[in-house]
Amino acid sequence: MKKRLLSCLLMALLTMAALGGCAGGTEESSGDNPSAESVTDSKETQADGPTQEGTASGEPVYGGSAVVGIQQDIDSLDPHKATAAGTKEVLFNIFEGLVKPDENGNLISAVASDYTISEDGLVYTFTLRDNVKFHNGDTVSAEDVKYSLERASGLLDGTPLISTLSTIQAVDILDEKTVQVTVGSANAELIYSFTAAIIPVGSGEEEAADPIGTGPFSFVSYTPQEGIVLAKNPEYWQEGLPYLDEVTFKIVTSADTALLELQSGSIDIYPYLTDSQSQALQDTHQVIASPSNVVQALFLNNAVEPLDDVRVRQAICYAIDKDAVNDFVGGGSGTVISSAMLPTLKDFYVDLNDVYGNTANVEKAKELLADAGYADGFDLEIAIPSNYEFHMQTGEVIAEQLQAVGINATINAVEWSTWLDEIYNGRQYAATISGITCDQTPGYLLNRFQTESSKNFINFQNEEYDKVYLEAQSVQDMAGRAEPYGKLQRILVDEASTAFLQVPANITAISRRLAGYKFYPVYVQDMSTVYVVE
Repeated sequence: MKKRLLSCLLMALLTMAALGGCAGGTEESSGDNPSAESVTDSKETQADGPTQEGTASGEPVYGGSAVVGIQQDIDSLDPHKATAAGTKEVLFNIFEGLVKPDENGNLISAVASDYTISEDGLVYTFTLRDNVKFHNGDTVSAEDVKYSLERASGLLDGTPLISTLSTIQAVDILDEKTVQVTVGSANAELIYSFTAAIIPVGSGEEEAADPIGTGPFSFVSYTPQEGIVLAKNPEYWQEGLPYLDEVTFKIVTSADTALLELQSGSIDIYPYLTDSQSQALQDTHQVIASPSNVVQALFLNNAVEPLDDVRVRQAICYAIDKDAVNDFVGGGSGTVISSAMLPTLKDFYVDLNDVYGNTANVEKAKELLADAGYADGFDLEIAIPSNYEFHMQTGEVIAEQLQAVGINATINAVEWSTWLDEIYNGRQYAATISGITCDQTPGYLLNRFQTESSKNFINFQNEEYDKVYLEAQSVQDMAGRAEPYGKLQRILVDEASTAFLQVPANITAISRRLAGYKFYPVYVQDMSTVYVVE
């Protein structure tokens, strides 16, 4: 199979994902309107769609700096070990893989200039781009690529750092510019995993302290709970980029503080605004809504009482008014969903909103609770990362709605590091409101609900689900995966695996002194094209 054939297929899938209406991110990072909608006072639809650059005008200039507000601390500077999408959106500027996504959702060549895939889908051959240099000045070699892929896949020590690459069986150097990767089973979605960062040979354990990549910006410093500073890579392989000399990603965990810092000019860019924040900034900033790839949900731990009873989980789904959540928190700009699939992946998405409805069915919820032995309700603690105002506001609405059916829901606001350690990784919780991201391949979100998946933090267990997922992976024709992926979505909904809410709008505030900002349908902050307006 030639690279061009598979690339066209992926481009079609990814572009579909990019062409949805407003969607937004939270931490781990859609409607049907194909444009990025400005929510400034004019409310005009921007002609260039979801890849629209900032609305400020002016010729690009080189130099200057920008400060980007981010809502969580970095969990690891090692690109193969980073877990949180909020970390990966920053590391996107430091590291690159053999391929990488562009602002249209397509995969483009990066460290590799070209690649081909064998007809049986088992052999990937990458040709390295000429004169790509690491930030330490060394030219990227085939040995660096071999080391990076072997480390990420677990071939070095038996521990895969990127689970989807664990299928790699061998990485062979054919010549100084060509690397061949052999995988154990064909998977039409695997190419996206080759976005994994290429790092210098032998540098793995040093990356967490001194990250070295090939991206448009190099690492300068990192201060926990404060932020990370990056400097322009003057030898970046993509001619003319970047424009800025320095970019600071500043950790701003308080929504009130973020608003004040935007208004004072101490931060220039801040994504994932609530509707109330966007309204406060619309007269002073570029405020733009864009598609992204986050699924927000009230995640339910299927392994703890009483949530281990499907009737209780179904009752919670019936009790929630998702339309009210969308209207209150996002100004109605999100897309209500009921399962783990982005609606913009139209060939794979199944609309199951009618199962529980988008508005609350209080009587049905009470009936199910009584049948499960909880006629008088029960107490439910909802843990929410406090640095995400979007989730905190969602929690306030959800708690009130659950009270109406007798569930005494209380909110436990936790720090991001605690959420990541105890809830996501430790699975020590009953319910939580957060977001999970998709890389725009249709199987990405569905993968995490397999019984043995390390990402299955809701402890969902269903033999039929596991069976159908494996069957889907054996289908090499992507169109042929639509049916089994539809079955998986139906299982998640019928079992009320979790209470999926919406794909919220990513509403971003940008200083009027900047232009060139691009929105991606994946969770990144690409600062390479941003420039100061003269």
